[in-house]
Amino acid sequence: MDSPFAKTTTQISPQQKQFLLAHHKHHHFVSLTRLLLLLLFLGIWELSARMDWIDTFFFSSPSGIVQYLYKMFVDHSIFQHIGITLFETILSFLLVTVFSLVLATLLWYKNSLSEILEPYLVILNALPKSALAPLLIVWLGTGTNTIIVAGISVAIFGSIISLYTGFCQADPETLKLIYTLGGSRKDALCKVILPSSIPLILSNMKVNIGLSLVGVIIGEFLAARRGLGYLIIYGSQVFQLNMVITSILILCGIAMIFYKLIQSAEHYYHKKY
Repeated sequence: MDSPFAKTTTQISPQQKQFLLAHHKHHHFVSLTRLLLLLLFLGIWELSARMDWIDTFFFSSPSGIVQYLYKMFVDHSIFQHIGITLFETILSFLLVTVFSLVLATLLWYKNSLSEILEPYLVILNALPKSALAPLLIVWLGTGTNTIIVAGISVAIFGSIISLYTGFCQADPETLKLIYTLGGSRKDALCKVILPSSIPLILSNMKVNIGLSLVGVIIGEFLAARRGLGYLIIYGSQVFQLNMVITSILILCGIAMIFYKLIQSAEHYYHKKY
């Protein structure tokens, strides 16, 4: 039998119910408004194409994109291009996450190392990564390796700086307590820095997945014969705008899925802890 205390803790006050109802209504309103705006945009776009207000050769149309997408599904070419872009993006993202976390930890652990390397990280982060692409092609050739390195280069320097800055902003009072009780820098890292930085790491991952996708597409523009980036650059060269716009929309969908997955992990962490 449940205790009276357990029963009282599970009860929700009328004010809480009203707040939750208002929150759910607001959430549904936002979602519905987003959907209506998208449908309105697609409707105006399709109407403009059918009424010859825009030239479909240059601007395409929703119906033309659907037809082209169906054609790619029938000949199965879409799966190959999506698959290679997904593989390159996920691998780049995982490598960025691991390397940036390890390097940011080393920078925090060794103050002298951070003082030496921080200016170089800032410069490399500010450097336009597209400028590195020709060098990567010369060094690594054309292929998957070049594209993955391009994806890593776009995200890793900013990720290291962001994580290192977050580590340095950990609660100083808690760190002082660790050191006062005889703890080492390793204890501070394992018991304070990393546990308190999990929200920062998850937030950083949301940024990194988008940047990795951008880097992969840049690499595919220059060094690929497969992938969505290749379809975009090839379609623009032969004036197949349906191919270009379809590939861009697929990329938008991929980016949204990646973002939502990491956001779900972030919400789960906040809900549990």
